[in-house]
Amino acid sequence: MTELSFDAKSLAAFVRAARERLTPEACGLPARHRRRAPGLRREEAANLCHISPTWLTYIEQGRTTGISSATLGGIARGLRLSRAERSYLFALAANTKSAPPPPEVSDPHLIEPLVQSVMSPAYVLDRHWDAVAWNAAAQDLFSGWLGGEERNQLRYVFLDASARTFIAEWHKRAARLVAEFRADTAVSQEDPVRRALVDELCHASPDFASAWASHSVLEREGGLRQFHGKTGTCQFVQYTLRPAAYGDLKLIVLTPAP
Repeated sequence: MTELSFDAKSLAAFVRAARERLTPEACGLPARHRRRAPGLRREEAANLCHISPTWLTYIEQGRTTGISSATLGGIARGLRLSRAERSYLFALAANTKSAPPPPEVSDPHLIEPLVQSVMSPAYVLDRHWDAVAWNAAAQDLFSGWLGGEERNQLRYVFLDASARTFIAEWHKRAARLVAEFRADTAVSQEDPVRRALVDELCHASPDFASAWASHSVLEREGGLRQFHGKTGTCQFVQYTLRPAAYGDLKLIVLTPAP
């Protein structure tokens, strides 16, 4: 059976958070009163994951040095993890200092012609979610971000006061961004730039710290986006694309909503 070495501390926190979010009702278990802790009890979760309560306790306490892929699969099924959460779980399990290095940083100038050819707002994020290329339509829409000195999307959203009024449903969108960032950077646990960014935002923004502590994981998906711009409220449909030759870059395009 394949054994995987992993970031035990991060995996422990994620599994514990996933268990505490899951209710007995969602698993077809009878509801019990006077629960002293949120979510499933360890015994209940262990039974659903087909592992022993002791083994689950060790996993949640970070007291493991290896875990089989079969056990990871059982945890993913038992805790009803989404596709994004399952991918994150396995990414944590496979994250080692001896893992293959991340791809070399792509030159954003090479993708600039594509960005400029898009008529609607378009911008490119690197692996740390810094904007490295954008067109005039994006700069006009995101003038508070792309028109200033701060290029990191998370720093703008959480540390720039204007973002809270510009982005419709700010709290919902901001929390989702954190969950998407966690999923997007799952294989970069040892990246010092990522660590420094997370530490900075946790210290500077209680909202970010709370969202990060929830260990929520979501895929970066498109959909309706609404902003309160200079000329009133505007709506777009967002698409996130990964150019084949530039795997560490993301192209975000916002087309006017019907």
